[in-house]
Amino acid sequence: MEGTAGVAPIRAQYLTTKEEFHSYLDQKGDPKNNKGDIEGHDDDGKKDVNIDLPEPPTKLQKLEEAGKEGSLPEEAVEPLKKSGRKRARGQNKNRSCMNFMRYEKHCLCPSVIQERAEKCFFGPRCHFLHDVKAYMATKLPDLGDSCVLFKNFGKCMYGVTCRFSGAHLGDDYRNVVNEDLLKQWEGKTVVKNSLSKELQQRLRKKQVPFENSNRYLRCLGKPNRAAPGENDVANGSLSKGSAEVPKEKGLEVDGVPERGGSISGGPHPPGDHALATSGAITDEDVVKLRSCEKKKLDLQGKLYLAPLTTCGNLPFRRICKRFGADVTCGEMAVCTNLLQGQSSEWALLKRHQTEDLFGVQLEGAFPDTMTKCAELLNRTIEVDFVDINVGCPIDLVYKKGGGCALMSRTNKFEQIVRGMDTVLDVPLTVKIRTGVQEKVNLAHKLIPNLREWGASLVTLHGRSREQRYTRGADWEYIAECAKLASPMPLFGNGDILSYEDANRALQTGVSGIMIARGALIKPWIFTEIKEQRHWDISSGERLDLLKDFSSFGLEHWGSDTQGVEKTRKFLLEWLSFLCRYIPAGLLERLPQRINERPPYYVGRDYLETLMASQNVGDWIKISEMLLGPVPANFTFLPKHKANSYK
Repeated sequence: MEGTAGVAPIRAQYLTTKEEFHSYLDQKGDPKNNKGDIEGHDDDGKKDVNIDLPEPPTKLQKLEEAGKEGSLPEEAVEPLKKSGRKRARGQNKNRSCMNFMRYEKHCLCPSVIQERAEKCFFGPRCHFLHDVKAYMATKLPDLGDSCVLFKNFGKCMYGVTCRFSGAHLGDDYRNVVNEDLLKQWEGKTVVKNSLSKELQQRLRKKQVPFENSNRYLRCLGKPNRAAPGENDVANGSLSKGSAEVPKEKGLEVDGVPERGGSISGGPHPPGDHALATSGAITDEDVVKLRSCEKKKLDLQGKLYLAPLTTCGNLPFRRICKRFGADVTCGEMAVCTNLLQGQSSEWALLKRHQTEDLFGVQLEGAFPDTMTKCAELLNRTIEVDFVDINVGCPIDLVYKKGGGCALMSRTNKFEQIVRGMDTVLDVPLTVKIRTGVQEKVNLAHKLIPNLREWGASLVTLHGRSREQRYTRGADWEYIAECAKLASPMPLFGNGDILSYEDANRALQTGVSGIMIARGALIKPWIFTEIKEQRHWDISSGERLDLLKDFSSFGLEHWGSDTQGVEKTRKFLLEWLSFLCRYIPAGLLERLPQRINERPPYYVGRDYLETLMASQNVGDWIKISEMLLGPVPANFTFLPKHKANSYK
């Protein structure tokens, strides 16, 4: 039987109504209550957490066969007209920020946490609490008896503030250390690409030199002078005394050799093998690498996890790596924020030891900031490639000339790509959309140029900026662009949620596929593609997956109250996508399509039904199973309005 357009086809025995669905969850799936009992159940017993955020009618996807082009089916439009509400689109820009100070009445001084109270960082002006007993009297209760940091590494750096401190506190609240386990990790780095205090201070004081970038940028200012390419230098066509000659990697500046030297001009931090060099100077130290001599980026046929803002954090990438993702990339980082030494922006560049093929993605609108940022990262962090974001559709980025706007600013785009390729030792990749306007494709014009400018790989999302995520990705157009890109590899991106989708995408001639929303909805998609099967994953297995994410989050963000609540925040953001997954055993036909919204259904057990809820209150319940009760006055609103239910 033909189902409603835009709604996933679920077997009739699992379908239910909104009222029955919430009644079932409120009764916690009590088997004594059959369907007849649920129909007669009054909604007065609902918890307050759900009253504030009730769900809207099912939002159906724009489909051409469902009526006028660009309109919603009548089933979706009519309820919205009655309620007088507009469809939710864009971002929840006015949502409240997390303030961890309100979760604890008193905060312990960092010097006391590190058991160095005699050397308080703030001296007599310190406003933090120094009395450990007084702090413990008001501290929020522990969330469990096992601390992931103490268990994995032998020491918890959060001491008495850890929300699992019972596992490692001794007499007089002293932090217990497992010396044997601690020695095993001595000298090893689990997470790379951290920002040092010294570099941060030099960036803030603008004391970091950018000789390579400055020499490249000076040549841009010369009238009637194109930016020098690598052949100009290699063939010696530029005169020795010319000011336009870009500085080669490794040449001395003010008597200090660049390669192998610290960006701050001082000695390298111990153990930073990405920067430290030793031994005799070789040709590699003094001669600029040509593109053909750079490290090759062989991603043919590999599964690429897309850089995802907010949800594509390090713990989530660890989950995807475990399920078979081959290539990972950090969240989009704004180049100006990196150059200012903002800790929150540098945190997006961190790399876990399990990420064997890893890149970072930069966003910017001008060649000076992008080239300088590329030179900075080339010296300070360890990556396999650097990606330029030319696909971001949000207004905040677009109106400043970045993201998709660069597709229409070809002069600036060329200067950015050439400049970054000049200063980087690793391959440069670019992610683009089909264009800015819905019916005006630009990618086919840019791709041959990108190959000439120095890009090693291009990823094409099969939608324009105006389309955002409406309609389907245009894989026919991606196939045309893949032919134009050859021999440069081109990856396709858009609407991949099953191994059948992946197989169809690979048949278009692309070098590989990038997976974004599909990985958020079901991160085990990488396993399905590699094993060519549908995985009817159980609710218990999915809960174990969330437990692993929580453990990774506590390990990454910390096990104190701030770390716990930050982990909860990112878990809830992810749950706003995970709830769209429909178990394979419940579908009338396989596979589930990415633009089909699930109707209300009761799963095969209570937990499966709870995970299908699109209500924020139910996501909070799931987080409480893993991270304990939420603090008083806790509120959460998803970043994307399409995931918000009021």
